[in-house]
Amino acid sequence: MHSAVFLIEFGAIILGLGLLGRLAGRFHFSPIPLYLLAGLAFGEGGLLPLGASEEFVAIGAEIGVILLLLMLGLEYTASDLVSNLKTQYPAGLVDFTLNAVPGALAALLMGWGPVAAVVLAGVTWISSSGVIAKVMGDLGRLGNRETPVILSILVLEDLAMAVYLPIITALLAGVSLAAGSATLAIALGVAGAVLFVALRYGRLISRFVSSDDPEKLLLVVLGLTLLVAGIAQQLQVSAAVGAFLVGIALSGEVAEGTHTLLSPLRDLFAAVFFVFFGLHTDPASIPPVLLPALALAVVTALTKIATGYWAAKRAGVGVKGRWRAGGTLVARGEFSIVIAGLAVTAGIEPALGPLATAYVLIMVVIGPLTARYTEPVAAWINKRRSPDGPRPPAMPSPATQHPHAVPDQDPAGRA
Repeated sequence: MHSAVFLIEFGAIILGLGLLGRLAGRFHFSPIPLYLLAGLAFGEGGLLPLGASEEFVAIGAEIGVILLLLMLGLEYTASDLVSNLKTQYPAGLVDFTLNAVPGALAALLMGWGPVAAVVLAGVTWISSSGVIAKVMGDLGRLGNRETPVILSILVLEDLAMAVYLPIITALLAGVSLAAGSATLAIALGVAGAVLFVALRYGRLISRFVSSDDPEKLLLVVLGLTLLVAGIAQQLQVSAAVGAFLVGIALSGEVAEGTHTLLSPLRDLFAAVFFVFFGLHTDPASIPPVLLPALALAVVTALTKIATGYWAAKRAGVGVKGRWRAGGTLVARGEFSIVIAGLAVTAGIEPALGPLATAYVLIMVVIGPLTARYTEPVAAWINKRRSPDGPRPPAMPSPATQHPHAVPDQDPAGRA
């Protein structure tokens, strides 16, 4: 009987996701907000709370994040990663300053104390690699000029989590300085070792994984990714970082074949992840903290757009690409929920959990919208404010014309 209920619930979830995906495709927007709303409907306090399939959905959600980061890593080689880190680290510092500080200040203004300030800083700082990877794929922007800039910032944030998560865990647990330093040293050592192996032995790893049989290739890559992600998480390093570095280590035909094989599987489990996020959000807990969460969302959406614009401008990307980069970075998601979850478990501030949940829900809903519309909205505003805009045809005076003016060229080459 239990297995029959499980099959009915999980089958209904998958069927519902497929129908929501069709609906989003018909109106040409990302299905992520619809997946989240579906999770709210079937979660705690929703219309039809699930029971039998909840544990399986939780596991599927974790696999979804891992696959999203693996596929993101497959886009670049280890040498590309190191080059991006060397050239884009100033963007990482700007990203931290503009987006972590508002969260910390908000916690201090509400009288939550320094530990809660560090937690909320992480919630507002880290963009959602999973959501952004899905949105860029949905919008067909993986080949754009601004995409390497976006990925560089995401990589810096993901690697920063290897440092941040052990620190916040130690602060919440109130452990000694020595114990916290040991945890941090282990995390940095593991991340550094995996990156070194990817740089030095990436070709050997690809040769070991390579197979002409799609079935064997799929099993080996998926097994290796889950194994490394699990070991990384056991050692206090993010599983997502481990999966990303596995993707970095694979190159050439192996990367291309893996991308083709895993894309449908990634889309399935990624959708499950967004539903799972909604499942664990009680709709009744959102209204009391909605206004402060909305204010924080507005401020940090603007600071993320400024971050992406500045980083893309520094990389020589055109104006349109700069706005696209800023709008794409707005979404927050999995890391923010992980950070808030640690704080809720530690019980440092009862209102922190609902605030973080409402904030992330807002950001993950508006993130796909800002990714799609920031650039055209900025172009419309600029056109309205520009003194060189089109003039009425009734006064075609040569003195008011600009014969040397040329259309704005976007090095990104895309609208």
